[in-house]
Amino acid sequence: MKLAKYKACICEGSAEEAVIDILIDNDLLIFKREELLEERVIRCRNAKRFEERYLRKGFDEKISVIRILDSRREEFRLSKAYEKKIDVTNIITAPEIEMLIIHAEGAYNQFKRSGKKPSEFCKSSLRMHDVKSYDFVKKYFSDPKTLVKAIREYRRTANIHNGEYSLSDLLR
Repeated sequence: MKLAKYKACICEGSAEEAVIDILIDNDLLIFKREELLEERVIRCRNAKRFEERYLRKGFDEKISVIRILDSRREEFRLSKAYEKKIDVTNIITAPEIEMLIIHAEGAYNQFKRSGKKPSEFCKSSLRMHDVKSYDFVKKYFSDPKTLVKAIREYRRTANIHNGEYSLSDLLR
C-alpha cells in the first residue's frame, strides 16, 4: 500500500477511532500522527463535508484518505476538483470492529456457533456492554500487543475479498 505525504484517517465510529489511536500512539502503523491532517483521526463519513472542512486548504501534493469502515458498499464520492488529488483506501473491518474483542477473548469458535452479530455476542456472551465506546476499547486494549495479536488473528479468519485491505495492512 503506497500512501501520499499527507494523510487523512477517517474512522466510521468511536471503537475504530480508539483502535487507530492505540496503534498510532504506540508507533505500530505505517504512518505517524504527524503525517495526518490536523494530526488526528477524523470522524466524517460524508465526502462533501470532508472536502469542505479539510481539503479547501490548498495542498500542493496528493492526499491519501484512509477510511476505516465495516461496510463494503458505503460510497465516498469526491467532486471532480479533488478526484485526481486524493486517493482513497478503504480498510474493511466487516462484519464489525467488535471481532477484535472476540479474537482477543479467544471466543471466535463460540461466536461462529452462536449465529449472533459480533456486537450482540460481545454483550450477551462476553458480558461486555460498551464494546462500541471509545473509552471501553481504549481500556480493553491498553496492552497494544493484545490488539495487534487480535488484528492478525482477525486477518487469518476474515473473509477478505481480493484487492481489499484490512487493519493488518496498516501495521508496521
